[in-house]
Amino acid sequence: MSASSRFPAGFLWGAATSAYQIEGSPLADGAGPSNWHRFSHEPGRTANGDTGDVACDHYRRSPEDVGLMKALGLGAYRFSIAWSRILPEGRGRVNPKGLDFYARLIDLLLESGIQPLVTLYHWDLPAALDDQGGWLNPEIVRWFADYADVAFRAFGDRVPMWATLNEPWVVADAGYLHGVHAPGHRSVPETAVVARHLLCAHGAAVRAYRDCCRQRIGLVVNLEPQEPASEAPEDHAAAARMDSYMNRQFLDPALRGEVPDLLPELFGEAWSPFTPDDLRLAHQPLDFLGVNYYKRGVARDDPAGLLVRARAVSPAGSTFTATGWEVHAESFTRVLCWVKERYGDLPLYVTEKVAAFDDPAPGADGRVEDPARVRYYRDHLRAAREAMRRGVDLRGYFAWSLLDNFEWSAGYAKRFGLHYVDFGSQRRTPKASAHYYREVIRSQGAVLEDPLPVSAG
Repeated sequence: MSASSRFPAGFLWGAATSAYQIEGSPLADGAGPSNWHRFSHEPGRTANGDTGDVACDHYRRSPEDVGLMKALGLGAYRFSIAWSRILPEGRGRVNPKGLDFYARLIDLLLESGIQPLVTLYHWDLPAALDDQGGWLNPEIVRWFADYADVAFRAFGDRVPMWATLNEPWVVADAGYLHGVHAPGHRSVPETAVVARHLLCAHGAAVRAYRDCCRQRIGLVVNLEPQEPASEAPEDHAAAARMDSYMNRQFLDPALRGEVPDLLPELFGEAWSPFTPDDLRLAHQPLDFLGVNYYKRGVARDDPAGLLVRARAVSPAGSTFTATGWEVHAESFTRVLCWVKERYGDLPLYVTEKVAAFDDPAPGADGRVEDPARVRYYRDHLRAAREAMRRGVDLRGYFAWSLLDNFEWSAGYAKRFGLHYVDFGSQRRTPKASAHYYREVIRSQGAVLEDPLPVSAG
């Protein structure tokens, strides 16, 4: 096996989760409610009325889950802090029991040789702040920086990597434009305001980090390379609008200190302009960028399309996941290379990657066969390695997710995990993909050149 078929020494292999999706016990030990706690309890908001009240019971089972990480051979674990667990009202009073939970988790990880990567905000805003306007209130920039400072000073001596926000585009688009995520608003003007406040809050948190810590901090974005559905000029223009709205809306201000040219035109009278101070705040030097990738976008012009005047189409003949997302590994290489070309040689980490499939329950032999996910890992890890061959400074890969979990508005209907979770008994069972990922880590990627297991071939 040639050395080039392996990932380099020091490449960081991990898995990822988020607080509301796995922790459960959302109001335990003095925690305050989040907007997602409230949203999921509103009738009709989630599939089957599912909530995160129990989720994977990680709040009580974290030692068991760290054991699963050790068995996989993970070098890192990316998780998020529930803001309202440590600041029940979102600001002011600190809840020591909330801090204690994360302190114990971090200690467990470090004792197991697993590096923590902590995300400050993965969509669960304290309900008390939501009541004051949430991301629409300009004061949230200060609120977020103050919360970040509490976390940095509590854990910064033991956490070497931090991310400010997870997928701010989803926060704005799903939460304020389409209303399918908390807080469930549907407003074009609000979407523009929220996006600007998210970027300013990110920058303010980075500044707070530099004041007290000296390791690494970055931003996590979801990226979707956009292609036109045809060679028609209208479809090419539609793809450009989608790229500006989805990919460049947050990266251009954060990494270049500028607003994409098309964005004010898309929003029109609803545009919330950035002041020079806003752009200076959003544009902070970062130590890394986290890239979450799930699919490519294929755009068709649609004058009736909300905001972007385009719609996504599903290419004929493609393979799709249980969420209807196209499987297209070549676009994973493409998007990683695009980041390098547009934004330079910033170190990258793949902070979420894999897909939902219709996994069976464990069989009589205790195995969970998920051959489609095994193939998905093989093909996309090869695509990541190809991006590195082309000069991308990719330093780690975090599988999404360690566990089947509460999948936001889809409830428990979609399974992304390396481990099958029986949500009644809370029993965790490693899937075939977990065994495969363990071998990828053990072999530093060399197993990617071997034939797939018979069930996945």
